[in-house]
Amino acid sequence: MIGDPRFFPGAGPFPLARLAEATGAALGPDADPARSIAGVAPLQAAGPDRIAFLDNRRYLPALAGSRAGACILDPVHAGHAPVGMALLLTAKPYLAWARVAALFHPPPAVVPGLHPSATVAPDALLGPGIAVGPGAVIGARAAIGAGTVIGPLAVVGEGVVLGRDCRIGAGVVISHCIAGDRVVLHPGVKVGQEGFGFAEGPDGFVTVPQLGRVLLGDDVEIGANTTIDRGSSADTVVGSGTRMDNLVQIGHNVRLGRCCVVVAQSGISGSTILDDFVVVAAQAGVTGHLRIGRQARIGAQAGVMDDVPARTDVLGSPARPAREFWRAVATLYRAAREGRRKAD
Repeated sequence: MIGDPRFFPGAGPFPLARLAEATGAALGPDADPARSIAGVAPLQAAGPDRIAFLDNRRYLPALAGSRAGACILDPVHAGHAPVGMALLLTAKPYLAWARVAALFHPPPAVVPGLHPSATVAPDALLGPGIAVGPGAVIGARAAIGAGTVIGPLAVVGEGVVLGRDCRIGAGVVISHCIAGDRVVLHPGVKVGQEGFGFAEGPDGFVTVPQLGRVLLGDDVEIGANTTIDRGSSADTVVGSGTRMDNLVQIGHNVRLGRCCVVVAQSGISGSTILDDFVVVAAQAGVTGHLRIGRQARIGAQAGVMDDVPARTDVLGSPARPAREFWRAVATLYRAAREGRRKAD
C-alpha cells in the first residue's frame, strides 16, 4: 500500500488547480480545476480519487487500463489516457510527480526537545527548534543549526558543525565534519572517520595521521550505511546537492562537485576528484588520484583506472568509452561464435 498512514501521515485532499500550481503542469482541456484528489497511487492501483503518473512509454498499456482520476504525463502521451481521466501535462512528469507526492505527504513536522536519555555537552551550541532523540550524544563545542533533528543513538562528535534543518538518522556517527544546511544523513551513515592511510616501516605498518575534515555542502543527502573518510592532508569535500545511495565508500581527500550522484556499493578511492554532475552507477570502483570530468557517467560495475574526460560515458573493467566497450564485446561474441562453429 502506497502512503500507509501508519508511516506516512497525509495531507489533502487538494483540487486539481492546486496540483497544477504545485507542479507547473498545465491542466488538460477536459479537466475540472475544482475536482478533488485525495492522494497518490501507481497507475495499476489508483482509483477515481487518486492521481498517478506516466514517465515511460512502456507503461502506456497500464495507462489505458487505469482507473486513476488524474494522471501526470507528457502531452505526447495524452491520447492514450482513458476517457474521463483528468490530465496534468508537462514535459517532466517525474519531477511533477515528486512535487505532488510531497504535497500529499510532506516531511513530518519537527517536534523540538531533548530526550531525557540524550547526552549533550555543556558547551555545545544548540539552535532553536532542534530535536534530539533517545540516547543521542552531542559532543563538546559542537554546533547544531536551527530546526535540525538528531535521531536516536546518533553521535555528533566534538567540534562538529551542522547547519539549519538537517536530518540526522538513527545510529549516525559524525566527527571532524562541517556540514551545510538541509543535509540528510540516513541511518547508519559514518562521516569523518580515519581514512585508510599507512606507511611501511621496518617493523610493519605505521598509521599516517588523518588531519583533514569532511565538508558537506547544502542539500547533500547520504544513504544508509555509507561511509565518508575525513581527509589526510586535505579535506574530503562533498559539493552541494550531491546524492549518495546506500553502502557507498568515499576515501580520504576525495572531492565531489555539485549535484553528483553515486549509486549503491560504489567506492571512490583517495584524492580522486569528481567534477559537477558526475554519475557513478552501482558497484563501480574508481581508483585514487584521478579526475572525472563534468557530466561524465561511470557505468555499473565499471573499474575506472584512468582520468575520464567531461561528458564521457565509460563501461567495463578496465573502464573504456562506451562505444569502444560495446565494439569490444561484439568482437568477443563474434569470435566465440566462430570458435563454436569451427569446433562443431
